[in-house]
Amino acid sequence: MNRRMVVYILGQMLNAEALLLLFPTAVSFLYREQGVAFAFLITIAATVAFGALCTFRRPQNRVIYAREGFAVVALSWLVLSAFGALPFWLTREIPSYVDCFFETVSGFTTTGASILTEVESLSRGLLFWRSFTHWVGGMGVLVFVMTVIPLGDNRSMHILRAEVPGPMVGKLVPRLKSTAKILYGIYIVMTAIEVVLLLFGGMDLYDSLVHSFGTAGTGGFSVKNASIGAYQSPYIEWVIAIFMLLFGINFNLYFFLLLGKIRTVLQSDELRCYLGIVGASIAVIAVNILPMYQKLGVAVRHAAFQVSSIITTTGYATVDFNGWPQLSRTILVVLMFFGACAGSTGGGLKIARLLLFFRTMRRDLRRMLHPHSVEVVMLDGKPVPEDTVAGANGFFLVYSAIALVTVLLISVDGFDFETNFTAMAACLNNIGPGLGMVGPTGNFSAFSDFSKLLLSFAMLIGRLEVFPMLLIFAPSVWRRR
Repeated sequence: MNRRMVVYILGQMLNAEALLLLFPTAVSFLYREQGVAFAFLITIAATVAFGALCTFRRPQNRVIYAREGFAVVALSWLVLSAFGALPFWLTREIPSYVDCFFETVSGFTTTGASILTEVESLSRGLLFWRSFTHWVGGMGVLVFVMTVIPLGDNRSMHILRAEVPGPMVGKLVPRLKSTAKILYGIYIVMTAIEVVLLLFGGMDLYDSLVHSFGTAGTGGFSVKNASIGAYQSPYIEWVIAIFMLLFGINFNLYFFLLLGKIRTVLQSDELRCYLGIVGASIAVIAVNILPMYQKLGVAVRHAAFQVSSIITTTGYATVDFNGWPQLSRTILVVLMFFGACAGSTGGGLKIARLLLFFRTMRRDLRRMLHPHSVEVVMLDGKPVPEDTVAGANGFFLVYSAIALVTVLLISVDGFDFETNFTAMAACLNNIGPGLGMVGPTGNFSAFSDFSKLLLSFAMLIGRLEVFPMLLIFAPSVWRRR
């Protein structure tokens, strides 16, 4: 383990976070929230100080292998969340540091789960920072830093593999830093387009920015207690619903569109499956809830918004779907686990991984009938390497074990099974709202500090696809080479 290089990169991450904190600081000054601005300035000073301690001496050995990549990713998200929680705690707008940490982890991991019982009373600067963490964490904090700090492609590829969601990660162009810039360029342009469209819908600039941050990062923090439902605007609901779906698509496909490779996009098995699941879910739920809303257009709009919000793991809400029929609620719970596409900002298991799982199962069943047959698992018309297939299967086993242990441990708090199970699903899949006490009109404030820390860890595990967070506890990872 090249510990010196790991510490050095953590210092670079803290320096980057200090720069990012300047944005909510400026917002606080703009809205004349001097006390909040002062809290941000203290946080910036602390972040810069610790960053300087980590980077004052550049390591001579700058080699990064797989285990350094996993360690950097896991520790970066923990450190950024720990420092990012300070403004909430220093202002005492959230008195408990555990609650501050939970809220910040939820922001960076784009989960959107909250301990706040009342959102609108928070200062503008803190609400901006809360939503801005979604935007930063959506594409990946290390992917962002890779566009800035000078790491070689042979080293930063290990970081990209550890942070970018999905069973397979590759370069769009030969230079990895250029790949990161392309991804962020697409991300910024799409966010800007959504901001403009929301402005046309009557939102002011502040609300347009924070809700676009939440949509782009598929996070779901809102500045309204009633979330998107507070605006009572079908136009705004459709704009956000469509952009949630767009940000749930693999960003590589947008790059191929820019190159004019339309056939490559249309041949994507994951995209076709993703859109098929979305369309079928909207149709079934719209029919199921039609008696509640009487008008087909209203039922379709609510169904489309909630399906988009849940499958992309965004977590915005327009209605309290806790009151929907059991069939609709069950479909939404299933979509919590499906998640969006690999290479998107969405969470969950990922459609690509589900496709690999079912196609591997089909192949194994055929082998039972025809033992001597030779068949490979295909995705997008190409054979999938066996190590990728094995990795996806291993992911399911570890993921299931973590889900089971998390539900058992948080059940100590004594809440009903629906609340506990969907709280676990909402955090592990980075969704935000669940059912029961943690439904769209509820929150996580009633859980104990132990459960909040455990669910925070579940959010990090879900965002980093399980293994980076678990590997930092393996002694072999930290042994010197």
